[in-house]
Amino acid sequence: MFDARIYSERRNRLKTQVGSGLVLLPGNDESPMNYPANTYHFRQDSSFLYFFGLDQPGLAGVVDIDGDRDILFGDDIGLEDVIWMGHLPTVKDRAALAGVGTTRPLAKLEAALKQAKTKRRKIHFLPPYRAEGARKLGAWLGIPAKDVKGKASQTLCRTVVAQRSVKIQEEIDEIEKALAVTHDMYRAAMAMTRPGIHEYEIMGRIEGIALARGCRPAFPSIVTINGQVLHNHGYGNVLAEGRLLIDDSGAESPRGYASDITRTIPVSGRFSPRQRDIYEIVLKALETAIRAVRPGIKYREVHLEAAGVIASGLKSLGLMKGDPEAAVQAGAHALFFPHGIGHMMGLDVHDMEDIGEGLVGYTEKLKRSSQFGLAYLRLARELEPGFVATVEPGIYFIPPLIDKWRKAGKFADFIDYDKVETYRDFGGVRIEDNVLVTADGRRVLGKPIPKTVVDVEAATGTGA
Repeated sequence: MFDARIYSERRNRLKTQVGSGLVLLPGNDESPMNYPANTYHFRQDSSFLYFFGLDQPGLAGVVDIDGDRDILFGDDIGLEDVIWMGHLPTVKDRAALAGVGTTRPLAKLEAALKQAKTKRRKIHFLPPYRAEGARKLGAWLGIPAKDVKGKASQTLCRTVVAQRSVKIQEEIDEIEKALAVTHDMYRAAMAMTRPGIHEYEIMGRIEGIALARGCRPAFPSIVTINGQVLHNHGYGNVLAEGRLLIDDSGAESPRGYASDITRTIPVSGRFSPRQRDIYEIVLKALETAIRAVRPGIKYREVHLEAAGVIASGLKSLGLMKGDPEAAVQAGAHALFFPHGIGHMMGLDVHDMEDIGEGLVGYTEKLKRSSQFGLAYLRLARELEPGFVATVEPGIYFIPPLIDKWRKAGKFADFIDYDKVETYRDFGGVRIEDNVLVTADGRRVLGKPIPKTVVDVEAATGTGA
């Protein structure tokens, strides 16, 4: 945990910004894999972590704005639990670590909320992202579970997003701790990459490194030779000569802060001329986008700058034609770059998207585009100092998408489909770094992980 004053200050800001009523912040409970005593690894709710910092199940926090007090609801364990789980600090002792002076048994929460409703006090809560969370909130508040999400407090949602978007130094330190582990994960993955290795061998090794360093994976790792499938979580393929391996993975620090890096590695140890050409375009798009990051710029503009580099580069290879700027404006580049340039990152790898991607990445004035590709941009709004975002351009050759667009004659003025067909089995390339927006620009976080052609080739198992 951070120092107790950090959590107290966060809750005090919440009181000021929400204004009145109660803020209800439930923690997560254990979730069984196949029977009640055999649970998935526990992961605390990120907003509960942000405001209370306690990483144990069975807790709920209430911020009483009008009474200017914070209450932690939870139960002390009995002797039978001690036998199986060992000693745990009392709820009172845990509350003190978060700067909370008032505790109540969890069974008292429903009555406290009912009393607040009787007095017509507003109860603010965030939208649940787990079915059991919706059922729990519904029972406490007397709302059908199916209606709970729609009754979440938009005032609280916007306030929490505004607070959590700007990282303090302690949070940046946590992200860099995660990135230090991620660096070692990538050096190991590159050293293992060679023909004959299974994807799952690399996945197991890198996730093992995270666990051995007191961390855990920040998200299900993507380790695949089928990089044209953007979120490919299968690991059964054997690495083959001439293929590219996309590794998109990251560690989560013990305090819950994420990292998210992608590298593309030649299985043969050397990029073929065709692979190198595509890789260099993506690398240039990454470097261009990073240089563009600064306070005040819309992340949509950063995305479009990267898209322009990709369109120009693909034109130089004969895959695209016509004016690159016009091609990007029309959305033709999205055949090859169908996702956004990046997303917010913090306690969640896609930070706060459980609260609402539209609230995190857009504003009331800045609306999501309906254009294919650009519509998938998760972060489009103006950047502010303290934001941490991923920068992750890519080029992919996705056969079903190619077939669909070619059959429809889509963007024939900008795409040479005959040339594209010769890349049909190419796969994909993605390169990703994590970037902090500073007062006067940006800083790439973490120890550098090989990403130039020369450095990646030198780091691979057959590249030495």
